[in-house]
Amino acid sequence: MPPEGDPLEEAETLIAEGRAEDAALMLRTRIDAGRGGLLARLMLVRALIAADDKAAALEAARETTSLFPHVAQAAIGFGEALLAVALPAAAIAEFQRALRIDPSLDEARFHLGEAWLSAGEAEKALEAYAVIAPEYETKKVAQRIADANAMQTRARSDEGYVRHLFDQFSGEYDARMRGQLSYRAPEILRELADLVIAPLENKLDILDLGCGTGLSGAPFKDIAARLDGVDLSPAMAAIARKRGLYNEIIIADLETALNETSHRYDLVLAADTFVYLGDLEAVFAGAARALRDNGYFLFTVEKSETADFALGPKRRWKHSESYLRRLAENADFDVAGLIACHARHEAGEPVEGLAVALHKSA
Repeated sequence: MPPEGDPLEEAETLIAEGRAEDAALMLRTRIDAGRGGLLARLMLVRALIAADDKAAALEAARETTSLFPHVAQAAIGFGEALLAVALPAAAIAEFQRALRIDPSLDEARFHLGEAWLSAGEAEKALEAYAVIAPEYETKKVAQRIADANAMQTRARSDEGYVRHLFDQFSGEYDARMRGQLSYRAPEILRELADLVIAPLENKLDILDLGCGTGLSGAPFKDIAARLDGVDLSPAMAAIARKRGLYNEIIIADLETALNETSHRYDLVLAADTFVYLGDLEAVFAGAARALRDNGYFLFTVEKSETADFALGPKRRWKHSESYLRRLAENADFDVAGLIACHARHEAGEPVEGLAVALHKSA
């Protein structure tokens, strides 16, 4: 045990020794006895986060900011707790509130940049880091700037960006996609499946990549013996679960899910999902691994006329037919069908796309 003395120093020592739970217990005892002010409460939040008790950290941080609503450090503590429970949008709001209270706080700017990175918004993170004083946490800031620059050069949209986008979008997703954007990718893939897959003697085990709220799985439910989904967004997946379509929904990046699944499927589908991935080589290899012999891989993409893959103005990736054919050959798929389609509209105009069916030979 650290020597008797300043309780905040004692808590700091316990956390550094990997005894965050002991630190939290000690701090909570002091606070409950009326012997802990703002700093003790902020340290309690830190201890609970270090102990991986995220729900308790969030509750303690919320209580602290309610007791000290005009103190910037309380807002920062609440933001850190929100970030720990993967709520970057709310965390961003708290760090911005801290800066409104005290515009000089580089600590708030640093955490704001971290929150923007968690949300996959590299450009906004760099804006936050650009105005931090040069002497503040120089190595940490330099590392975060490097992380943001690396994020911008990846051949795919950042997982945090996709998760943040669809968590925010989930409540209005179905209405907007079906109404404003005339979204038809699931129906296009079902029509393609009816063309290329032989009449079924038995129903299929199906994996839906980027299942979202379940719009993509619904047209396939009648031919599914088992229907599983993968999605990055917990909010979207929660809506899909309420539909009762899926046997299991995995919250994960689809590349990871394809590589880690022990189940083998007859059909892997991805409706309007690959617009958030540039390089699809790992996805094709993962789909080939997840499929049984004679299985099918069906997906839509937005069409690139020139480059293998290119990022469009709406931060959506486009892919060329030649690129898809080359990847299919490299992954030992046969092209069972490839048709031009309009899976959605943008600003009232149809978006040129491709619907593709690949077959894994026995």
